[in-house]
Amino acid sequence: MNELFDIVANPAFWIATLRIATPLILGTLGVLLCERAGVLNLGLEGIMVAGAFVGWLAVYLGAPLWGGVAVAAATGALFGLLHAWLTVGLALSQHVAGLGITMLATALSYYGYRVSFPKVSAPPTITPFGDMQGLGIPVLQAQTPLTLLALLAVPTIWYLLYRTPMGLAVRMVGESPQAAEGQGLSVSATRTGAIVAGSALMGVAGAFLTLSAFNAFFFNMVNGRGWVCVALVVFASWRPGKALLGAVLFALFDALQLRLQQSQLGAVMPYQIYLMLPYLLSIAALVLVARKAAYPQALMKPYRKGER
Repeated sequence: MNELFDIVANPAFWIATLRIATPLILGTLGVLLCERAGVLNLGLEGIMVAGAFVGWLAVYLGAPLWGGVAVAAATGALFGLLHAWLTVGLALSQHVAGLGITMLATALSYYGYRVSFPKVSAPPTITPFGDMQGLGIPVLQAQTPLTLLALLAVPTIWYLLYRTPMGLAVRMVGESPQAAEGQGLSVSATRTGAIVAGSALMGVAGAFLTLSAFNAFFFNMVNGRGWVCVALVVFASWRPGKALLGAVLFALFDALQLRLQQSQLGAVMPYQIYLMLPYLLSIAALVLVARKAAYPQALMKPYRKGER
């Protein structure tokens, strides 16, 4: 028990927790925007892979780091536009379209890497974002600017959703597209805009992995983070503040299991048990919260203009 307390009391533990949480925060906010407009976006995993690859490749080819972030966001937005065309324009299954985009984006990224670097034995590296020294807060000054961007995105998304006419429109098309159409809103345009903006955030979430957490792109680096974000939206009851809490909670469990493996406690049980720990605890938290979650009423329901 003392060893566990020492782990949690160490500032390095909280620095690692916030670093692990950063792509989850951005990805969860992206999914939240899409689902608030009534569209499930299961393309998140692939969009994160694409964002990680193109952002890193842009910087490797000479673009500034923020230029790589912008390229990743634009790539995510393009895949979001494709998803919107399939699910909003053509009213196809949101599950099938999202999974298809995940496979397409992942395959294109891996193909692009193989074509760009056909003879390398190890991934080429870049100089990633550095720490933000001078902020005065130890946990924050050990992070990169993309972590600060993720934290600032939480109140920004909350303000947009709950304090602006645009956010009201997004929530209305996610709850009752018929009522939104009756108020003169374009359900198609509103949903498309939300999907594109949310997918851009997903692209940035992927770029964090190659431009901040690591300095190279390698296969399977997203490692299921996209699917975790989809679950975190339910845990958050589609609210940005709770999305931040859920992302930090999962990251805390993940950082804890890494340290437990390296401690004396790690010799007590097989390491696979510790690897399962963040997912088991997150599932337990999800089950407790999901029962009371108020999901958008029009989520996953295609809508055509004039239908009742």
